[in-house]
Amino acid sequence: MSIGLSEEHRALARSVHGIAGRDAGHPALAAQGLLGLHLPERCGGQGYGLLELCVALEALAERRTGGPYLASVVASAVLARSGGHDDVVAALADGSRTAAVALHPAGETASPAPAAGGEALLALGAVDADYFLMPVGGGSWALLGRDAVTAAPAGGVDLDRALCSVTVERPPAETVLRDAPVREIAAVLLGADACGVAAWAVATAAEYAKVREQFGRPIGQFQAVKHRVAAALVALEQARAAVWDAARALDATQDRPSLDDETHLAVAVAGVLGPDAGVRCAADAIQVLGGIGYTFEHDAHRYYRRALSDRMLAGDPGPWAEQVTGLAVAGVRRAMEPDLPEEAAAVRDAVRAEAESLRAEEPEARKARFAREGWIMPYLPKPWGRGASPLEQVIIHQEFRGLKRPNLGIGAWAVPSIVTYGTPEQQERFLPKTFAREIVWCQLFSEPGAGSDLAGLTTKAVRVEGGWSLTGQKIWTSLAQYAHWGICLARTSPDRPKHDGITYFLVDMSSPGVTVRPLKEINGDEIFNEVFLDDVFVPDDLVVGEVDQGWRVARDTLSHERVALGDSWGPGSQHTDMAGLVARLPALGQARREQAGRLWAEGQAISALGLRVTLSKLSGGDAGAAASVRKLLGMRHSQAISEFCWSLAPGDPYWSRMILTTRAFTIGGGTTEVQLNIIGERALGLPRDP
Repeated sequence: MSIGLSEEHRALARSVHGIAGRDAGHPALAAQGLLGLHLPERCGGQGYGLLELCVALEALAERRTGGPYLASVVASAVLARSGGHDDVVAALADGSRTAAVALHPAGETASPAPAAGGEALLALGAVDADYFLMPVGGGSWALLGRDAVTAAPAGGVDLDRALCSVTVERPPAETVLRDAPVREIAAVLLGADACGVAAWAVATAAEYAKVREQFGRPIGQFQAVKHRVAAALVALEQARAAVWDAARALDATQDRPSLDDETHLAVAVAGVLGPDAGVRCAADAIQVLGGIGYTFEHDAHRYYRRALSDRMLAGDPGPWAEQVTGLAVAGVRRAMEPDLPEEAAAVRDAVRAEAESLRAEEPEARKARFAREGWIMPYLPKPWGRGASPLEQVIIHQEFRGLKRPNLGIGAWAVPSIVTYGTPEQQERFLPKTFAREIVWCQLFSEPGAGSDLAGLTTKAVRVEGGWSLTGQKIWTSLAQYAHWGICLARTSPDRPKHDGITYFLVDMSSPGVTVRPLKEINGDEIFNEVFLDDVFVPDDLVVGEVDQGWRVARDTLSHERVALGDSWGPGSQHTDMAGLVARLPALGQARREQAGRLWAEGQAISALGLRVTLSKLSGGDAGAAASVRKLLGMRHSQAISEFCWSLAPGDPYWSRMILTTRAFTIGGGTTEVQLNIIGERALGLPRDP
C-alpha cells in the first residue's frame, strides 16, 4: 500500500515513478504537471488537492528526487490557499520560477521567529530562488523577492536538496499572508517525502535480507532480522495513515480562511509520526545492509540523510506531540468516517428504515429480529446474514449505532466456519440458537505444547463406532466453564505431515470425559481454563468439513479471530480514555505531555488505518499489510495506554486493573512475535523459518 488508496492514486504513483526513474529535473517535472497537481486550474494547476500531491511526493522520494520541487510546491500550496497571488502560483506551477520557504532559525528546530529582526532563518530551497516565503511575526508571513533578502548556502546532511540561510534586508511594508498554515502544510508534505524514503528503505532491506546469506541461510530467515524489517513496515504504514489523514483534512478545509481544530489535530499527528518514520526505517535499512550500508557508495546513507533533513525541517516531534495533547484534552476529536459513493443514499434509506423499526421494538423482540433477519453478522450469506456488500456493511454499522447487537463471543469465530464448511443439518442445528445466544461457544485449539504453533497439537481423535473418541488437553480456553459447545481441533492421522491429518470437531461440553478447570489470571479473573478430554465421544455428524482437512477450516476460524481482536483494543485501553484521565489531573510536565501526545497520535493513526482498510474493501482493492499492521499496533497500543495512565494514577483501581488486564493483549490471538513473522513473510516475502 502507499499513501494513495484509489486506483487513480496508484496510477499516479506508477506514472511518477516512471518520470523520476528517468532522472527528471525540475523542468521535466513541471512539463508533466507535477508542480501543479494540487493547484486550481485558474493558476495552471491540475485541480486536485494535497492528497494527490502527497502521492506524488512519496513516489518521487522513493527515487530521491532533489532540486527545488518540494520548496516550490509548499509555497504554491500556501499561496493558493491564501488567495490573491495567482500570477506567482502560476509561475511556480509551470516551473518558470522557484521558491524557498523559511521554516526554522538556522541551526534550530523551534517555530520560526520574525524574519524582519535581522535573524538568519533556515529555509528549504536554494539561494537563487525567485521567491522567499518568510515569517514576519504574529503568525503572519510575507512573500519576498530575491532582492529583499540576503541568502547564503546553508550546510545540511542532505546531499540532494539545497538549504539556505536567509536574512530579510527590507522588512515588508505590510503583511501579505495572515494566519497562513505554512508550518502545517510543510509538515504534511515533508511527512509524505519521509514516507517515500521509508518505503525505499523497507523494500531495500527486505530484498537484501532475501538474498544475503550468513551461517548457511538467508539473513531474512533469522527472526531478529525479520522482525526488524517487519517493524519498519509497521512504522511506515502508521506514518502513511497519519499523513494521508492530514492531507485529507487540509483538502477538506481548502476554502476556509484558517484551519479548524480538527485539522490542526490531524496535522499534528502527522508531524509526530511522519518524519520520524523516515529516520527510523532508513536507519534500520543501514543496519540490515550491514557494512555495505555504511559505505558512501551505497545509496542508503543518502536516504538516511534525506530522512534526517525532513524531520529537522518539519520540526521536532516533541512540540507536535504537545500540541496533540492540548487539542485532545480540550475535547477535539478527528472523525474517521468514509466518504461513500452516490449509490449509498438509497442503501442508507433502506437500512435506516430497518434500524428505526428495530428501535421501536421491545428488547426481546428486537433480539429475535436481529437473529432472524441476519443483522448480527450481515456479511454472511442469507439466511444467516444478509449477503451485505462492503458498502452495505459500512452503512449498517453507521445506522445501527446505539442498537446493541448481541455479542456472540467465540461464536462470532465459529459461525462463519460452520456456514462455509458445515452441513445443512449442522447449520440448522447450531446457527439459529447461536444467534439467539442460546448456545455459548468456546474454542478448544491451544494446548500446553501448541500455542502459537497450533499445528503442533497432540490431542488425538481415534475412530470408533459411529464417530470419534477424543483424548488430550486444551488450555487458555476462554469461558469454557460457561460454554455449551466447543470448536475443537484434534489429530486424526498422526502419520501425516504436520498441517495435515487434523480434523475440526464440534464438542458438546457436557459430554462424559470433559473436565474444565478455571485458571486464575494476574488480574484475579477466571476467564481462561484448562480443558481435559478423556475418551470424549463425538459422532460423525459433528465433524465440520472433511476428515483430515480441519486445518483449512481452522484457518478460516482464525482469520475471523484476528479481525475481531484487531477491531477492538479492549476496555480501558483507548487513547480517548487517556485524554479523559489527563484532563482530570493537574497540569503535566513537558515530558509527560509529549508522551501523551505520542500515544494519542498512535491511537489516531490506528483509527486511520482502520478507515483505510474499509475504503480499500469498498473499492474492491486489497488492504495489503494494513490489517495485520493495525492488529499489531492495537495490541501494543492498548498496553502502552494502560501503562501510561497507571503511571499517572497508580492508586486508581480502574487503571490498576487495566495495566494487568492488557498484559495478555500481545499474547492472545497470535503473539506480537507471530504477528511480526506474518507481516515479514506475507507482506514482504521474507523467507519462512525452516
